[in-house]
Amino acid sequence: MVGDEFYTVPELAKELGITPRAIRFYETKELLSPQRAGTTRVYTRKDRARLILILRGKRLGFSLAEIREFLDLYETDVDHVEQILMLRKKVRHRIDDLEEQRIELESVLVELKDIESQCDEALQEKEGI
Repeated sequence: MVGDEFYTVPELAKELGITPRAIRFYETKELLSPQRAGTTRVYTRKDRARLILILRGKRLGFSLAEIREFLDLYETDVDHVEQILMLRKKVRHRIDDLEEQRIELESVLVELKDIESQCDEALQEKEGI
């Protein structure tokens, strides 16, 4: 670490298990705004926490636009009530989407297993010829 308060791109990438390129990508999308120490980008603990939230949002399937909206609201909503309400709404929507996908996936699995069984039967018949 560049002291106790700052991280460089490689340090932050290593600590969070991502590539430096990923960090730079989030910078280009203006989700992160590091400070500069000469030509070196340095990140504060706040930047680190913001990046963790970005990564969590991506892992949970939220778009960068949704993540930006959430982070921007965090900066402006001092009581965090709007942020919590928006997050809850988006989380509920994501849960509903995943539940629907799970139902579709279960249906596809049943169909695929049926086809697999039909293939097994056809092979057994061919072997019995």
